[in-house]
Amino acid sequence: MENALPLANRSQMYKICGNTQNLRHRYLSKSRERISLHYQICFKMTMKNLLLSTFLVATSIVSAFALPISTPNFASFSNTYASLPLEQPATLHNHPEQIVVHTGYRLSFNRETLCPNWVAWELTANETEGSVQRSNDFRPDEMLPYRYQVTTDDYKHSGYDRGHMCPSADMKWSSTAQSECFFMSNICPQTHALNAGGWEKVERACRRWAKREGKVYIVCGPIFNDSRKQLYIEKSVKIRVPNAFFKVVLSLKKGEEKAIGFYFTNRDGKQNMGDATKTVDEIEKITGMDFFPQLNDALERRVEAQNNLSLWH
Repeated sequence: MENALPLANRSQMYKICGNTQNLRHRYLSKSRERISLHYQICFKMTMKNLLLSTFLVATSIVSAFALPISTPNFASFSNTYASLPLEQPATLHNHPEQIVVHTGYRLSFNRETLCPNWVAWELTANETEGSVQRSNDFRPDEMLPYRYQVTTDDYKHSGYDRGHMCPSADMKWSSTAQSECFFMSNICPQTHALNAGGWEKVERACRRWAKREGKVYIVCGPIFNDSRKQLYIEKSVKIRVPNAFFKVVLSLKKGEEKAIGFYFTNRDGKQNMGDATKTVDEIEKITGMDFFPQLNDALERRVEAQNNLSLWH
């Protein structure tokens, strides 16, 4: 072939081509090495950054858990009511209430029923010996907003007694206390049979117990049953008629600590004190209230589980 290279030239050409290929191969090899090295460096940097990030996140988590945790201060919690009188129940969360404090008693007033949620007082042996006469000056409680004030006229011809929660006979030790127990905020619609019957018997019993125990703590009030027909006294205001009443009594006479509860329905007919007894725990379940929260837990659990009227006689 005319265009065929001489062998020498061809050999030289192959050699040149071979050298060129080698150079190219070496260049590519070096390039691949550089690329590989670049990727390795990038990979290492990426892994290093990833590990660093992971370490920082883990450190943050560990630090968070290592920080002092704010735990409930149970001593503080148990002392929430320490500054309150022993007879005052815990704050209500299921009923509207306005706390009103008078000379001889305190109460939680419900603006929806226009009755107290509860009335509480301490009765000492000395206080049962008072000589102040019954005042009978029923009147509105001016410590309440005017639109919630009940008058004695609201009860006229209603068919219900003006039933005291804190009784007049417990307030004979002070003319002021005696007069203030006739505030209508201390009154609920009661059937005459209950007011002059089982309810009065428990009131007399509490005074006997106060003399014997030295002092007692008393809480009482109305019970409203929403599953039954709601009854009202309606004149100038709308007063709801309770379905029942409760009373709980506590004595802390050293070595003889005890408590008892009572439940009376607001109806005509005789109701015996013995049949009305319940534990304070049972009354709490019925009312949704927490009585005597100032007591230490062990003592509270023990006395509020009792239902033994013989311990009081």
